Amino acid sequence: MERLTLPERPDWRQQAEADGFAFHSEDGARYWDESAAYSFTLAEIENDIEAPTAELEQMCLAFAERAMKDEAILKRLALPEFAWPLIVQSWERGDRNLYGRFDFAYDGAGPAKLLEYNADTPTTVFETGYFQWKWLEDQIKAGVLPEGADQFNSLHDRLVAALKDMNRGERYRLHLACVDDSTEDRGTIAYIAECARQAGVTAHCLTIDQIGVTDSGQFVDEKAAPIKTLFKLYPWEWMLREEYGQKIADSETVFIEPVWKALLSTKGALPYLWEMAPGHPNLLECYFADDAKAARLGHHHVKKPLYSREGANVTVADGPESAATDGPYGAEGFVVQALARLARNGSNRAVIGSWVVASEPAGMCIREDDTPIIGNRSRFVPHFIAG
Repeated sequence: MERLTLPERPDWRQQAEADGFAFHSEDGARYWDESAAYSFTLAEIENDIEAPTAELEQMCLAFAERAMKDEAILKRLALPEFAWPLIVQSWERGDRNLYGRFDFAYDGAGPAKLLEYNADTPTTVFETGYFQWKWLEDQIKAGVLPEGADQFNSLHDRLVAALKDMNRGERYRLHLACVDDSTEDRGTIAYIAECARQAGVTAHCLTIDQIGVTDSGQFVDEKAAPIKTLFKLYPWEWMLREEYGQKIADSETVFIEPVWKALLSTKGALPYLWEMAPGHPNLLECYFADDAKAARLGHHHVKKPLYSREGANVTVADGPESAATDGPYGAEGFVVQALARLARNGSNRAVIGSWVVASEPAGMCIREDDTPIIGNRSRFVPHFIAG
């Protein structure tokens, strides 16, 4: 694993605009950053990223099956009691999951360490699956990267294949919803919608506040058309608090991600994964903050809310390298996790995002920041496999 300074494509901004990548920059600061790239060997990808991703996904599924049968765990995860039967029913029906992203600390010198699992509403799919791949092809053509350079990136094709496999017949229509005030979220559902169309599925995008519920409990869109399948870029912990959260049981709507993913989209899953496999090379020691065992982690640790987004309300305790972010989260409690220092080059710290689609490894992205907490505007830096 090596961070390299590379020449940029002279027209990448124009390409981004033409492709609908409206959030490539903000207030003059880059989000997409191709002034550098990370080079990996094939062995690093296959052995240190892809294989642990596959194993951790299976561990997470095993935890989900355990958790839904244990009221103590459901309470610990702060999931509302009315949702417990929904979770069990969703699992027993075999409701299909689409995607997720494991975030790792990895520097090429040791095993990748799981920081968290974005199991419900991960973003950066467009940047990973499309724009990063386009960068690779362009840079090979320009001679910046060698012929034969590759990328750990089958995300786009796997999303199309999974959405095609979810097709429920010729009248199948996929609704996709997000909040209205996020350019990134709108870009994400637009990309998933395009993947669906390539899979032969009719797709319609709307905002969360345009979703309605009929007297009979059916979810409908802004034109009162039934929502049979909903891709919701809106966390389950929020969905279940909405007024229509109580109506989910009576609706006929299939959700992507399914409600059983609520068991994995919380950092409260991390202490249980450690409990299930203490000492696992890809896990970090982790406890709930009110557990006396958390003191074992000493003065170097990370404290995270059970539910938070985009690096909010995170505290890194690491002496002079300590950092903290504020935000609205933490009411449900916190976990305390052993510190794993991020790969560092100068002031740049990097987190590996490893994707799964239909529970299979599907690609990788890298986010960088000048602090040890990766947030919403942390830079996206492409990668390639050199050999």
